[in-house]
Amino acid sequence: MDASASDWLKVSIGAFCFGYPFVMAWYWMVGGLLFYITRERHMAPPDRPPPIEHWPPISILVPCYNEGDNAEETLATAAAVDYPEFEVIAINDGSRDNTAAVLDQLAGRIKKLRVIHLALNQGKATALNVGALLAKHELLVCIDGDALLDPQALRWIARAFRRGNVGGLGGNPRIRNRTSMLGRLQVGEFASIIGLIRRAQTMYGRLFTVSGVICAFRKRALEEAGWWSPRTITDDIDITWRVQLAGWRVVYEPNAIVWILMPETLRGLWRQRLRWAQGGVQMMLAFFRPMITGRAPTLLPTYINYLLSVIWSYLVLLCLGVGLLWSVGLGPVRPLPAFRLIPEWWGLTLTLTYFTQALVSHFLDSRYERGMLRSIFWMIWYPLAFWMLSAVTTATALPRVLLQPPKERTTWVSPDRGIR
Repeated sequence: MDASASDWLKVSIGAFCFGYPFVMAWYWMVGGLLFYITRERHMAPPDRPPPIEHWPPISILVPCYNEGDNAEETLATAAAVDYPEFEVIAINDGSRDNTAAVLDQLAGRIKKLRVIHLALNQGKATALNVGALLAKHELLVCIDGDALLDPQALRWIARAFRRGNVGGLGGNPRIRNRTSMLGRLQVGEFASIIGLIRRAQTMYGRLFTVSGVICAFRKRALEEAGWWSPRTITDDIDITWRVQLAGWRVVYEPNAIVWILMPETLRGLWRQRLRWAQGGVQMMLAFFRPMITGRAPTLLPTYINYLLSVIWSYLVLLCLGVGLLWSVGLGPVRPLPAFRLIPEWWGLTLTLTYFTQALVSHFLDSRYERGMLRSIFWMIWYPLAFWMLSAVTTATALPRVLLQPPKERTTWVSPDRGIR
């Protein structure tokens, strides 16, 4: 390769490392604002959903593994939602703590609650499949064992399913624990990144994933998609793709609010994000054939976007590594052209972009949570942390998924639920 071609390649790599997160930030902001203009600004306040002619009955599924500390609060809150007809099904997936005893005690107090005990820890997907098959109703709302449903969440979910082609729905998780810097950073993440992404993807046509902590599905859509797969690391990503591949739409409903606990230790955050990254890589490999054979052309942009994010992860780590070596005198004799060209303006450009992203996110999310302005500082800087964390976890996840033999069943462990 001659010098000019080498320089062009280096500049192209540097431009892509800078340009991908920059372009995606504006892609999300435009999609989020379009979602707001065409849908959200016409909505009633979250606590006053408009009535519909018929409120369909709903089954709430709550898979539990070692949730003895959280089950009572979660199930009592779920049973107290404002909705005409619903049931709550708690599935104890072979817990090793006192979850079984807590659930049995609650079943005697909460009339709407049914409890199912599985003898062994068989994984969240299996627990959800068991709950779905035993549920009485067609609409299934799934929440985690630490999640607190908003009183009006079911009404907004039922309204979203009025459109016959909607087979799945992702809700709006809000962070409960904010006693540490990591907790406050994640408030910014869920507002300035995750909320924007799901608004934009709904607007552009296809969701990458619902949140496993708050999602809803039609039974018929799940049956056509083959139910939840026990082999996948992240059941929410896998089922979102398979439901859409079966011809159903999956949408984002920001009024379906749930309050959740998130990791507040670096180890807990790393384990959670690595699991998410492994789930994304599993999706990329599992759905490669449907993408290249054209079975779901509308999903192809979302798939390509994820593929670009994997490529970006490796390239940005390569550039950072080369830059670090050069800074200590171990790299090339002269700076790479990419490092000569970009540093004069990329920092200020990204800072202004993330500031704009924080303002847009605050504007969109302030109707769901008061006091968002207090988190604006973290919302500005979190995208940088988000991209770096995503790069490292994705680069780690790809070889792990490729090298580990596939499992017949993926079980789960108790996640980090924050500092108590």
